[in-house]
Amino acid sequence: MTNLHFPLHSLREGHWFKLICGASFQHLPAVRNLTLAYTLAGADCIDVAADPAVIAAAQAALQVAGELASEAQRRGFGFKSLPWLMVSLNDGEDPHFRKAEFNPTLCPADCPRPCEKICPADAIRLTPRYANAFHLPGNNSGVIDSRCYGCGRCIPVCPYDLIYTRSYVSTPDAIAKQVVPTGIDAVEIHTQVGRKADFERLWRAIAPNLHRLKLIAVSCPDGEGLIEYLRSLYELMEPLPIPLVWQTDGRPMSGDIGAGTTHAAIKLGQKVLSAGLPGYVQLAGGTNSHTVIKLKAVGLLNPSLGNGKEDTGTRGWGDGGNFPVTSDSPMPVPCPMPDAYIAGVAYGSYARVLLSPVLDLLEKTAMNEDCLSPPDNQTAMNARLEDNRDLLWQAVAYAHSLVSQLKLPQVSSNLPL
Repeated sequence: MTNLHFPLHSLREGHWFKLICGASFQHLPAVRNLTLAYTLAGADCIDVAADPAVIAAAQAALQVAGELASEAQRRGFGFKSLPWLMVSLNDGEDPHFRKAEFNPTLCPADCPRPCEKICPADAIRLTPRYANAFHLPGNNSGVIDSRCYGCGRCIPVCPYDLIYTRSYVSTPDAIAKQVVPTGIDAVEIHTQVGRKADFERLWRAIAPNLHRLKLIAVSCPDGEGLIEYLRSLYELMEPLPIPLVWQTDGRPMSGDIGAGTTHAAIKLGQKVLSAGLPGYVQLAGGTNSHTVIKLKAVGLLNPSLGNGKEDTGTRGWGDGGNFPVTSDSPMPVPCPMPDAYIAGVAYGSYARVLLSPVLDLLEKTAMNEDCLSPPDNQTAMNARLEDNRDLLWQAVAYAHSLVSQLKLPQVSSNLPL
């Protein structure tokens, strides 16, 4: 098997690992550094916002990862090949596609600022020292738009109900003109039960470009009539010349909250898997370091993971299956059957928070070197992991501790002391 097909091999064998940078996350330095660290740790897919600047930042990181691949392998990390680059789109309002907003001048001086404390992305800054340190005009604080990925945790904790959200929907024109020509490998559509007409509108823009893609994914939370809805979407999309992944969005953007959040992801994954839909099933929404352990406990992971044995289950491989084999297909496309295993796991907020100690230190170092820069993308573009090799390999070690749960029988202990 060639390196080109290794992500597809991971899907087939049930150890697919996807990093979710965030459908609304546009902090370019973080996207770049997260992509680099998780690529060198062995990720199969990197999911980013459908923003040309974000896509370019991730692609730059992939290029650097290719140059560092041999060293990563010598250090014992899981790099096998470059991951596929995926962008997320939505067919309607979705919590992944929004930003928090508020007017900081309306905040009372005696407010305890719970929003600032609860934000997992450090996207809310109200402390006056930030304005001085970054030479911002007046009281230019509040939500740092590029850092916000729409988790919404700040909204219920605001004592004065000042925080609201701004949502956006992917448009067919943007897809055709900005996203598809940028060299991405995969597209994921976020939808919800009852939005078939909206899904179809978006699908019509994507379908003519399927020959440029290696994978299509559909992300959907639970709801009444979910399986029937997903079946109707498959009927709309077939025939597909590329693999299909159903992403079960259990409890969106909550993996960093606690161990229990993964239960929703696993429960929904079981529901979709048992329905026998054509395609692969991949977990998301509440996934964290406990997810793989719990998947193994309930028998939803391929038991041969990490021991070199081939899966002799009921997966089809070029035998007709539910995916056609066409001249555009890089190789015969596998299709899990109803009694197959979960194909993989996507990690979002937990994966980002796991690396935050290293990335925060990296960004502070860059700010000290260029104290006159603003506190956003322009500043920290200087904070490149590859320029600080000690921090780089620390970040890769943290990333590998998560990736290796799916790739090896036991969690790696290759963590920095």
